Amino acid sequence: MNGFFDQLRERARKRALYRRTVREIRSMPDSVARDLGIYRGEAERIAREAVYGQ
Repeated sequence: MNGFFDQLRERARKRALYRRTVREIRSMPDSVARDLGIYRGEAERIAREAVYGQ
């Protein structure tokens, strides 16, 4: 049963990290996004790859 709750905690932690990463990408200034080669319209994809490795 402990493994189940550990798994839930890990999923919640990753989800929170994903949401924070998306929010940070979307809120970065245009000049910073350009310098990093980031298109903010791809924030979800970038965050998913960063957090979940997919």
